[in-house]
Amino acid sequence: MTTSYKETLHKGYGQAFDVEEVLFEQQTDSWHLIIFRNTTYGTVMALDGIIQTTERDEFVYHEMLTHVPIMAHGSAKRVLIIGGGDGGILREVCKHQSVEHVTQVEIDQAVIDMCKEYLPNHSNGAFDDPRADIVIADGIEYVHETDEKFDVIISDCTDPVGPGEVLFSSRFYEGCKKLLNEGGVFVAQNGVPFLQQDEVITTRRRLSPYFKDQAFYRAAVPTYIGGDMTLAWGSDDESLRQIALSELQSRYEQSGIKTRFYNPQMHKGCFGLPQYLLDALEQA
Repeated sequence: MTTSYKETLHKGYGQAFDVEEVLFEQQTDSWHLIIFRNTTYGTVMALDGIIQTTERDEFVYHEMLTHVPIMAHGSAKRVLIIGGGDGGILREVCKHQSVEHVTQVEIDQAVIDMCKEYLPNHSNGAFDDPRADIVIADGIEYVHETDEKFDVIISDCTDPVGPGEVLFSSRFYEGCKKLLNEGGVFVAQNGVPFLQQDEVITTRRRLSPYFKDQAFYRAAVPTYIGGDMTLAWGSDDESLRQIALSELQSRYEQSGIKTRFYNPQMHKGCFGLPQYLLDALEQA
């Protein structure tokens, strides 16, 4: 018997999925996790009424959060991932043979194990890549305690509610800035601005003390409803957002990576923001 799962992220508005089969479900005193099969989106994972990832469209999010900063940097050798227990970001980072080392910090080994079992295509074997160092630790503590340095830092976290909220804090951004090499780039998911505009403004304000260039770029992920989502960008080098299309094309071809959403044209256009958001950020 088919049931339905309704997302409750936005007040008075949501989306519903037919649940063909429940693969895993757990309810604790503090959270509710469910993984189920849906005819349109394949395997779907949701936490506390919020869709986290789906088998069908995960590539859009993971490719844009990964390849935009790595391609913009141009010579990233060391990458840090905060969160991302499903392995999608790690999979995309490992496509770059020029990357020599990637550290992933995930707070719960059980998340990785669960995603390996129910969403194996997300990681596609990336957890076994010899360049990958998987650290089970709290992300905000890690960025303040480690002495490692990185060229690109990718924060792949849940929305800023509950345990994930600290990864949208000034203290977290401060720690990430400390770990970046000169010319480095920090990126993070930042919600859907049409419905979560305050989050974008808050992030801009919190990034500004640590990065000379704070910006946002866009990715259209179907299951993150409400229009394009924003991905936060922090760097001290404004020119990294202005790489010529011809140079991006050259880097893309030389990398040899295969993508389904990202390409140099998408990269070049994704930093263009709608006017309502530019107006809001102007007042931030």
